[in-house]
Amino acid sequence: MPIVDIIIVNWNSGKQLYNCLQSIAATTKVNWGLGKVVVVDNASTDGSAKDITTNYNLPLIIIHNDTNRGFAAACNQGAKECKADYILFLNPDTVLFENSLSVPLEFMERPENQNIGIVGIQLVDDKGQVSRTCARFPTPARFFVKMLGLDRLFPNLFLGHFMKEWDHGNTREVDHVMGAFFLVRRTLFEILNGFDERFFVYFEDLDFSLRARERGWKSFYLADAQAYHKGGGTSEQVKAKRLFYSLRSRILYSYKHFNWLSATLLMLGTMIVEPLSRIAFCITRRSGGDIVETCKAYLMLWRSIPEFMKVIIKR
Repeated sequence: MPIVDIIIVNWNSGKQLYNCLQSIAATTKVNWGLGKVVVVDNASTDGSAKDITTNYNLPLIIIHNDTNRGFAAACNQGAKECKADYILFLNPDTVLFENSLSVPLEFMERPENQNIGIVGIQLVDDKGQVSRTCARFPTPARFFVKMLGLDRLFPNLFLGHFMKEWDHGNTREVDHVMGAFFLVRRTLFEILNGFDERFFVYFEDLDFSLRARERGWKSFYLADAQAYHKGGGTSEQVKAKRLFYSLRSRILYSYKHFNWLSATLLMLGTMIVEPLSRIAFCITRRSGGDIVETCKAYLMLWRSIPEFMKVIIKR
């Protein structure tokens, strides 16, 4: 019987964390076992990670960080507590359903699927609609398309990062499944030495999926199991910082996986050209607040150049 450990990284998620834990406790554990649930709290200030051990009948381990270490580092921190066959990295803004774990675990246990290292499932929103969560591995061309906003202007001509043209109604192999529900074989996680902690947040799961593919492991999306995912989560509280970390992680990903010339051109385009296309898009939507948040994000990005270049050089 496969055993799974669950890791949840929490940062000011409020009641969402409680709902997530409650859903884990309520899942039907048929033909699989729950090892432990590790909640890594990244210095939350809303009290969301306090006194949760008394509210649920779960094998909980709570790790309280004095500072926000970022998502990748917190996941690795939690994984050090795990000894199960599988590790599920689960966002606190998710709610599991009855078959959310039994179906993917049964799928991965099949002998013919031993080379599948990562599995995701259907994620539905508040309206019960299936979200388009699977993604392609980025290329320099795809990053340039996004940078110029061409995927928004001409969606039929330029495919974006996420596979929005596919309704996610069938099971299939994909490049990458969203990290909100990221089920991984523990052996694979150890082979890859976990997530790259230079990614504070965003792209760490994509980088993990690519490194797994390079080692011969596959990622699969299962359409016959579901979970609820709010989307945005606690990052809605800090829109400027969310954009800053996304852009920063994109640049780091480029230098890690593309050649130096492509990565440098992407960095220059991200820092000089893309702010203009983003602001133009905000103007067309008459969203003054988004213009302000965009400017704040790029100001943080420009100010971080000296420190960030040290990270790139050490890659």
